[in-house]
Amino acid sequence: MKQSAKSSQPAYTFTGHVERLDPQLDGIMDSNARAEIIAEGFEWSEGPLWIESQHMLLFSDVPRNTIYKWTEGKSAEVYLQPSGYTGSIVRGGETGSNGLLLDPEGRLVMCQHGNRQMARMDAPWDQPKPNFITLTGNYQGKKYNSPNDAAYNSDGELFFTDPPYGLEKQMDDSSKEISFQGVYKLKKNGEVELLTAALTRPNGIALMPGEKKLLVANSDPQSPNWYLVDINGTDVNTMPPIFYSAVTDEKNVKGLPDGFKIDKQGNIFASAPGGIWIFNNAGKLIGKYRLQEAASNVALSADEKTLYITNDMYVLRLKMRK
Repeated sequence: MKQSAKSSQPAYTFTGHVERLDPQLDGIMDSNARAEIIAEGFEWSEGPLWIESQHMLLFSDVPRNTIYKWTEGKSAEVYLQPSGYTGSIVRGGETGSNGLLLDPEGRLVMCQHGNRQMARMDAPWDQPKPNFITLTGNYQGKKYNSPNDAAYNSDGELFFTDPPYGLEKQMDDSSKEISFQGVYKLKKNGEVELLTAALTRPNGIALMPGEKKLLVANSDPQSPNWYLVDINGTDVNTMPPIFYSAVTDEKNVKGLPDGFKIDKQGNIFASAPGGIWIFNNAGKLIGKYRLQEAASNVALSADEKTLYITNDMYVLRLKMRK
């Protein structure tokens, strides 16, 4: 059984190593870069978000229904609890928040597994409270499965994925109201559009440069792929084109295509089998950062020189270059 989050500041230890597949990686990550364990003892860490204005990292522990805060020189501490489920009925499963992001006004938005909605915290940064404003909680009158990850475009539209991981029995849960696992767009007028229902386990999501396509990770071991989804929708039942497939890669390592981030240059840092995979802006796999435990998601610092990684029971800081 995993231990609870440690209360003392961890003495930073290092984990993982760089695997260089192409010389282009040298412009993104030093060959001797090593990730530090900055916090540990979680059940399943997820959804890291660097808040530059507050100089803090927020991240979810999904099974514990808690958002933690990490700041330099201090241990991780509880920031918000509950974070994803506020119901009175005791239930199992992964009930907490998952993906975290900022809305166009810089407010905290979260994918809430237990409440099965996209929500915004209605409280100031320095006085966090589990007061939530629902942004969207259903599609055509049916509750979502468990919103997992999300991204805003420059027009303020919200895109999010909805796999079944937050349901206590996942696909077999009796409370599941939607038969598929969707990728959605929440328009500024409040209308929800289904972009695709074809993916089996849509998970990580981000806008590609130009904001015409979404990159969506599918965390299904039978089809561990990244897909390109049109932001204006097509035939919702047609499988989107594959951006990259991990089907033939990494059979004996932990992890699947999961959360990821795209930097200002269009480089992609993706949770994947065996650690973090780095793609250049042309979609070429140019390197990997190898980890023993499964990576779930990443966050970039404001200067994009540091990568924060949620790594199962650990949270890591990888200073990619000086």
